[in-house]
Parts: sequence; C-alpha cells; structure tokens
Amino acid sequence: MRGGHAVLAAALCAWSANAAALKLDPAGLSPDERLATQRLLDDAQARLPERMRALSGRDITVRWSTLADEVHGHAGRSELLLNRELLAPLIEGTEAARHAALATVLHELAHFQDRDEGISRDPRFLDLAGWQVRATRFNTRVAGRTRENRFVDRSPDPYELTRPSEYFAVNVEHYLLDPQYACRRPAMHRYLEQRLGSTSASTPCTDDLVYVDAGEGDGGAIGAIDPSRVYAIDYLLAEGNAQPMSRWGHSMLRLVVCAPGRPPGPDCRFDLTHHRVLSFRAFVDDVQISSWRGLSGRYPSRLFVLPMQQVIDEYTKVELRGLRSVPLRLSREEIAAVLERTSQLHWSYDGRYYFLGNNCAAETWKLLHDSVPRLAGQGIGSITPTGLLRRLGNASIADASVLDDPAQALRQGYRFESQGAYYDALYAGAKASLSLPTRTVAQWMDLSPEQRRPSIERADLRTGAALLILEQAAQRRALAQVREALKRRYLASDREDDAPDVVRRLLQESVYLGQPSRLLDGRGYGVPQPDERAALDARSAALRSELQATRVELEQGARQWMGAAQRDRLDGITANTELLGTRLRALHAEQGGLRLP
Repeated sequence: MRGGHAVLAAALCAWSANAAALKLDPAGLSPDERLATQRLLDDAQARLPERMRALSGRDITVRWSTLADEVHGHAGRSELLLNRELLAPLIEGTEAARHAALATVLHELAHFQDRDEGISRDPRFLDLAGWQVRATRFNTRVAGRTRENRFVDRSPDPYELTRPSEYFAVNVEHYLLDPQYACRRPAMHRYLEQRLGSTSASTPCTDDLVYVDAGEGDGGAIGAIDPSRVYAIDYLLAEGNAQPMSRWGHSMLRLVVCAPGRPPGPDCRFDLTHHRVLSFRAFVDDVQISSWRGLSGRYPSRLFVLPMQQVIDEYTKVELRGLRSVPLRLSREEIAAVLERTSQLHWSYDGRYYFLGNNCAAETWKLLHDSVPRLAGQGIGSITPTGLLRRLGNASIADASVLDDPAQALRQGYRFESQGAYYDALYAGAKASLSLPTRTVAQWMDLSPEQRRPSIERADLRTGAALLILEQAAQRRALAQVREALKRRYLASDREDDAPDVVRRLLQESVYLGQPSRLLDGRGYGVPQPDERAALDARSAALRSELQATRVELEQGARQWMGAAQRDRLDGITANTELLGTRLRALHAEQGGLRLP
C-alpha cells in the first residue's frame, strides 16, 4: 500500500501543478479507488481541447454518488457526480470499464462547456445536428423534441436525439475518443474543432460519397462519387401535370459527374450516364400514392440516389412531364459540402412526408440550407418546387438564364422536353392523313385498342410509323396505370398483409434503397468506413440479386392481379403493336422491293 500512496501523492501534485478545475472529493474512497479515479481525471484532462481547458477557471468537485442505473453521470452547478456502479469495474481495470468512465467524465464536462457558451443553441450547430429549419421565409425550427430530429439511423447513441444539449455532449465524447469521428461525421467534427480546438490526430478519411443505387437496373448496387469529379449541382425541376399532388412539380438535385478521365468543365454535362439525381421520395417509384397519407405524414421521406437517364425517361416518356436543370452558383467547397451532407442524409435520415409542410421542395431546400451556411437567413425556403426555383433565382443562387433560349437549353442539356410535345406532332400528322376521330393525342390514347385498330389498318408507311410510336407510348401509359393501381391496392390501404408474397417481398427489399443503414445491421455510426464496406458490398450484392429476381417474378405474375379491363387493354395494345409491325414491314417491302423478316 505504501507504493500506492506514493503514486497517488505524485499524481495529486501533478494535478495541482496543472491548475486543473477537477477536484476529487476523496470521502469514502479507499486509496486504490482514489488512485484509479485520479488517473481517470488525469486522462480526461489530457484529452481536453484548448477551449475546454478554460474550465480550469472554475472549481468542479468530482464525487462518486448513487445515481439511477441508466444515469452514468450528472453535471451540477459546480460538481460532477459519477455513478458508483462504474467504480468497481474501473478498479478491475478492464478497457471497457475505463472507456465507459472516461466517456462519462467527458460527457459531463461537455455540459459545463455548453452552459458557458450555449453551443447547443447555435443555429449552425442545430443545422448540423439535425434539428432542421422549416422551409419558410422565416426558417423557424423547434429544437428539443425527439420527433424534430429525424437523423435516427446509424446513431452512436440514441440518447443524443433527446435534445440538442445531449447531442452536443454525446458528440464531444466521440470527438475526443474516436479516431474515426472525423470520417464518420466530418461536418460536425469541423464544427467542434472550430468551437473547442483540435484533438489528437485522426485516421485518414476517404472523400468519396458512398451510396446505394436505387436505379431499376442496378438497384441495390453500391456506388461511389468522387467529389473532385462533380463539376456542378443543378436544381432539377420536374414540371407539373394535372394530378393534384404533382401540380407544382417535383424538386430534385442533379449531380453533374464527369466521366473518368475528363477534366471538370462544361463538357461534363454530356456525360449523362455518370450523372446522378438526389430525390426525396417515399418509395422508389413515386412519392404520391395517397393524398390523405401525404397530408397526414404517414409516408417516410427518404433520399434516393438515381441515375439521371432513368429520371429523364421516367418523367419525359412515362409521366409526359418536362425537366428543367438549372445550375446552382456554388463554389467547389460548397459542392463538396452538399455531397458530404447528402451522405449523412442517405445513411441516417428517416423523415416524414407532409404535402403541405415537408415535401420534396422543403427537403431539397433543407439539404441546401444545412450544407451551405451562406444560404441561411435569406428567406429562400418554399414548400412548392416552382416557388423554390423562383426564390433561388431571385437570390442569384440559381442561374435560370440558361433556359432563355429554349433550343439551346435542349442542346446543352438544361432542359429535357416532355415526349408529349413529340407525340402531339406525330398525332397531328397522322390525324391530317387519316382523319383520326379525336382532337388530341391524349384522347386518342384514351380510346380502347379496338377503337384505334380501324385507323391502324389504313395507315401508310409514314403514318404507321407514327402510330407505332404512339401505341408504344400508350403501352407505357397503361403499364404505369397498372403499377399505380397495384400500389393503391396494397400500399395506400392498411391491408399490406393481404398483398401477394412477391409484392410484400418487393416492398421489404426496396426499403434498403432509401434506408441503406439496414444493410449494416446496426454496426457503426455515421458515414460507413472502409472496415464496414466489405460487409456492405456483400449485403448489397445479395440485395441486388433478390430485387432483380423479385421484379421478374412480379412482372410474370402481374396479370393475375390485374382487373379484366386492364388485361384486355394491354392485350389489345400488344395486338395493335404487332399489327403495325407486320404492316410496316409489308409496306416497306412493297416500296423498296424487299421482303423484310
């Protein structure tokens, strides 16, 4: 025991010489307990960054006390209480016990720091922590309620979500103890470094944005985007249509990613196969399944990463809606910050969709607002996609001048026309030649396939080619209506248990595309790190295979879930398409003297 007392005396002298703020109350402690506690406090003091060492200006008494089982520590006015349940394991000297006790001391010291500086009330801290603004001109927020912070996935400790002050304390723990913290939560790491001072060296980080591809072809595949290859970020607006919940359009962001080997520049806009779209959706296909659920917040709102070409086809060919791609005036650093925030959202965010408050426009605005501090306080937020684009333009953030010359905008990829205009032109020519019975192409497609067939049988080579394209468009339209009916039947009601097994499996598998954290089974927190990527790759490969098989099975079995009218319509369109193909080959052979297969 003599040696123990000597070591304790030396430690106490060193502590006093450092003029530290923490003063151990030794009452009721054995020499070994005092020694272990003093070593704990020395370790905590050594890890404090520069600004937190200013706590030495006050005296904080440290005592072991009887606290509730779930409470490890408590920061009083001038004392720091530690739960005595941590003391015996600390004496035993296990690494886990020492880490738990050290984290507790640092957590409570963070509370003292927060009281002095009000860091957890700083608007920038709240942005980064997940207590987001509402997308209004006044950028209001309600902090302190668990439901207001929807960054619930891949959290190091769910306790951080209870209130901003606990988020600050929990993150100070990891900032000071986890060498990977700068890689897992890079934006918050930089913020804490600015407010508290630097810590010991962190592990090197990779800069790429890792995501789960939600595309139809590669759904479930793991992708990565190198920020240095992102030339620009555009505000991507899908124009509205007559549907009630699509009237004001849909807000997205387009990442203009350069092809490998191409230096960043305007030509990267033509590398469409490499571009990706950030889209807040409830499901992969659509946000709007039920108007009531959209109003009541019964849909999740999650960030999907989609191929640009798929988004173009989806809107221009199926929904017959144009797309406007308007560049945002962002610096290289701001583009990197948007990508960084995107990664945090993709892996951690599980929001709720409200048509009148937290819709695609609101979510897109919050992503920009939280990424780029200079946008805060400008009153740009809007809950309508068209309104958000207008306000971004008025604030000189969005460069809408690229749309001034429509023809040039099409050539340069700032606008993607709805195929509806193309179909209108095709129909106008066919109508003039064949005296078709309806005024518009939409009315023509609304006819039954049998009503369209007599005109098809009279078509010449030119009009037949036009009608073939329109019949293919009618087929896409009919298939979209079948999918919508299927979703309404099994998703918009509360009868998911009544859905066929293949539909339920598709829903379960699709969840991973917008909530990829589930692929990691709760391991780790924040942005996935290299030591988690192997497991992520393996799980995503299995998911991709399952999704592809399930989609094939769903397509094969879809006929049995259709109504008789839907089946008859699709069969009639198929018959019309085959008839047109046969007729066009015959006409071509007659005019060219060839018999085509």
